[in-house]
Parts: sequence; structure tokens; C-alpha cells
Amino acid sequence: MATKSDLVESVANITGVSKAEANRAVDAVFMTITDNLAKGEEVRLTGFGSFRTAKRAARQGRNPQTGETIHIPASTQAKFKAGESLKSAVNK
Repeated sequence: MATKSDLVESVANITGVSKAEANRAVDAVFMTITDNLAKGEEVRLTGFGSFRTAKRAARQGRNPQTGETIHIPASTQAKFKAGESLKSAVNK
């Protein structure tokens, strides 16, 4: 499993910048994706994939411990769909 710090280290090694600069760049990418999704906009990274939001309606569920019926409120979920380049790289 790769973590954010692994990603930052990899970006620093590939680009030749310091880890602090790479960390700011990675944070900026994540923040930009988050901000766009919060506004309901899709983020498309050609060849990699796209991020979008999807609304989930309110529904009834069950507490698995008690069996009691509970109300699950409506929510907005972040979704990711892999692009063709990513799919083919993963399926080699």
C-alpha cells in the first residue's frame, strides 16, 4: 500500500524538487480536486481517470446489532472512474 508520504517522496525523486515542495504540489492537487468536487464539477485527468460526484437518496437501513430500523440521510458521494491508460497499465 502506498501512502501520501510515499507519493510525495516519489514526486520529489522524479522531479528533483525537495520533499517540502513535492508535498505542497501534492496537497495543491488534492485540494484542487476536492474544491472542484465540492462545487459539483467533474475533474477529468486525460488518460488517468475522472472524479465526479453522485447524489444518494435518503433510505431506510437496519442497525446490524439491534435490528432496529434507522434513517440514512441523503448524501453526496465522490466517485472515480479509471481512464483507459490506467486500466491497461493495471491489467498488464
